[in-house]
Amino acid sequence: MKMIELVSDKASPALGPYCHGKKFGNTIITSGQIPLTKSGEYVHEIKAATRLVLENLLSIVEAGGGGKNSVARVDLFINSLDDFAAINEVYADFFGDHRPTRVCVQVEALPANVPLEAAMTAFVED
Repeated sequence: MKMIELVSDKASPALGPYCHGKKFGNTIITSGQIPLTKSGEYVHEIKAATRLVLENLLSIVEAGGGGKNSVARVDLFINSLDDFAAINEVYADFFGDHRPTRVCVQVEALPANVPLEAAMTAFVED
């Protein structure tokens, strides 16, 4: 089995020496995504930032052959737990009836002072 590098033309470019994601067998693991548009603009409003991050992550999962329903876990790193309710609102709307497992922790700082970063793990059928 070979590990495949995943690149999404819908997500913002990687800012460092890493790729968007990797697929090994039926497992997709993404790198963390911050709310950065393809044109290089940071989004700081929490609801818009959350939606952008989730959409960028999903585009990487889709590049590996997955979709929303194949997302098993989302790891969220947020600057302030005060944003938790707004994040949950967008998250629930984004996933609908599908409910991936999740980790959500408050962190001291993120690149460009953005409000969150997230990563996904997904499983697809071979």
